[in-house]
Amino acid sequence: MSSLRYKLTYREKSIYLCAMNQLEIFKALSNKTRLQILQWLKEPEKNFPKQESGFGNGVCVGLIQQKAGLTQSTVSEYLSLMQRTGLVTATRVGQWTYYKRNEEAFAALSKLIESEL
Repeated sequence: MSSLRYKLTYREKSIYLCAMNQLEIFKALSNKTRLQILQWLKEPEKNFPKQESGFGNGVCVGLIQQKAGLTQSTVSEYLSLMQRTGLVTATRVGQWTYYKRNEEAFAALSKLIESEL
């Protein structure tokens, strides 16, 4: 693996897809349900019922949990891992948390795979 790094933004801070981050990202992608969640978040209008607030901030964690059919704690752990790796972003609005894909991270990951792997 070369020293080439790919920049992305996480919580308004620039981070790089270094070797350690790469391992965490691929771990996050190695679970069928987490992959499904990422696929659903790619087109939330098609995959989730309408939200009162729309999908501008992302999808409410409750809708993700309901669609996945898993416990709230399991879904929260999955989303937390994907947020830590920068694959999704979270927005808190009142008592609700909304998640959406971080497309910048996917572009950087795609670039990494094309050039490094």
